Amino acid sequence: MPFDPNIRNFREVPLSEEKKGLVTVELAEGIATVTLNRLEAHNALSVEMLEQFIDALYSLKFDPEARVIVVTGVGEKAFCAGADLIQRGQMDMPQTRQHINLIRTAVNELEAMPQPVIAAVNGVAFGGGTELTLAADLRVASINAKFGLTETALAIIPGAGGTQRLPRLIGVAKAKELILTARRIGAEEAEQIGLVNYVTSAGDLLPKAYELAREITKNGPMAVRQAKLAINKGVEVDLATGLSIEQNAYEVILPSQDRLEGLKAFKEKRPPVYKGE
Repeated sequence: MPFDPNIRNFREVPLSEEKKGLVTVELAEGIATVTLNRLEAHNALSVEMLEQFIDALYSLKFDPEARVIVVTGVGEKAFCAGADLIQRGQMDMPQTRQHINLIRTAVNELEAMPQPVIAAVNGVAFGGGTELTLAADLRVASINAKFGLTETALAIIPGAGGTQRLPRLIGVAKAKELILTARRIGAEEAEQIGLVNYVTSAGDLLPKAYELAREITKNGPMAVRQAKLAINKGVEVDLATGLSIEQNAYEVILPSQDRLEGLKAFKEKRPPVYKGE
């Protein structure tokens, strides 16, 4: 299990008995690690895994102890190879539509998490795997990671937000180039075009993700969530509307105990102790 051994007070987040195994969740010191766990299938998104992934997100969404979420895959070769095409090949048309919608739901749920999400991309992330990373707030990739929205090579298109999130992140022209050619790119190129925040060695991947997570967890939980909300909603509207969204987010924080604690800690020249209240 690729969890940081230096983190103390670890606990496993329990899932229902029928939804264990393909996705694991660990929580310690405010950082939740969600791991895709289908090593033999390169962490491809089967129906069962998607159901467990959504269940895991739901368990964390309302957990006040979970301040940052790190999503990764088991092993060193694959973060997520995309949809399970072997399973897809055995489906009729209604089942295929259901599978596609389940991937779309999982990606949308990840993006909608109130906590910041860091994707720790430990290997290939193709198709739905890249779409999962696009739903995260930050992306850290190992040097052997590869990205690609490769669906047009299979005579389909990205169906879980890829055509919308990629151009918003890296620009329309480059997104069209990658999607229309179905090109696969390495971690260093992904960093150059703004798809990835940091590239590390395989051994440094999770430590870097946890380093970023700890930088976030030391800040006010309510402020972090409201800042994420303001950014996500604000970039989709005109500036005047975005400023109104920011003002409303600020108003949510004003009566909080954390805001008063921040002022008190600053005055007393000590680290603040935030409780998310």
